[in-house]
Amino acid sequence: MPARKTIIVLGSTNTDMVVSGKKIPAPGETVSGGTFLMNPGGKGANQAVAVARLGGKTTKCVFVAKVGDDLFGRDTARRMKADGIDARLVVDAKEPSGTALILVDRNGQNCISVALGSNGTLSSEDVKPALEECLPAASALLMQLETPLKTVLFAAQAAKAAGIPVILNPAPAAKLPAKLYRCLEWITPNESEAELLTGVKVSDAKSAAQAASVLRKRGVKHILITMGTKGCWCSDTGKLHPGRKVRAVDCVAAGDTFNGAFVVALAEGMPCEEAVAFAQHAAAISVTRPGAQASVPYRKELQCGVC
Repeated sequence: MPARKTIIVLGSTNTDMVVSGKKIPAPGETVSGGTFLMNPGGKGANQAVAVARLGGKTTKCVFVAKVGDDLFGRDTARRMKADGIDARLVVDAKEPSGTALILVDRNGQNCISVALGSNGTLSSEDVKPALEECLPAASALLMQLETPLKTVLFAAQAAKAAGIPVILNPAPAAKLPAKLYRCLEWITPNESEAELLTGVKVSDAKSAAQAASVLRKRGVKHILITMGTKGCWCSDTGKLHPGRKVRAVDCVAAGDTFNGAFVVALAEGMPCEEAVAFAQHAAAISVTRPGAQASVPYRKELQCGVC
């Protein structure tokens, strides 16, 4: 049997408190009649779960993050273990674990407010031991932007120096330093994130290509722009890949599922078009289910043709 691929996910872990109702309240408005769920989330943790579940027996996931010395932090460790994830969790004695308040409407659209907590104190010193141990055997490093940008840059530079591909999902949207672009093998913004990064309003394949051109000039080798129900545009194929049509229940973690699945596919050596289709299939399943990590499918579900 070939050796398992190791994918490192560095990022946030939150506890999501979700209210689902008919509509998302406008400022000053109260909407009654919703249902409440408390779910594990955080972009980093969501993507780690996606890597672990969708990588199946072919992939080992190492998750590097920071938690508070509290119930949420201990629950994160327990859940990561249950999913077979090698969690390298640093404990912050002062800050609580991250939390997110999420409102979801009847169409599955959502708005999210995040209290970073210990995610916001994740430092270069915190992640250095795990990176030094795990990077030599890694196939990829996947990151987002719910942890300090300085730490993201440090990890990206360490991975690049070790010859490990870096994939950045630039969410939530933020301006990036020039040094970071030059470390990236792939960047995977959505439409609004791509516009913030490049100044190009992305609405179709032509504008996606224009935004990608800007990012390529900054040093990124490959660009994939997700465009919701329109699908995603990939620089390697030079075209828009239509998404699967499903009835969305909850779009929380759909992008995280996509990113985790895409990196698994890349690590397995799938051609780009096949990797995109694999990631789109996983994301399509996730939006038909409520919750963040609870919605992430397993590899066998894709193989069985779910959705």
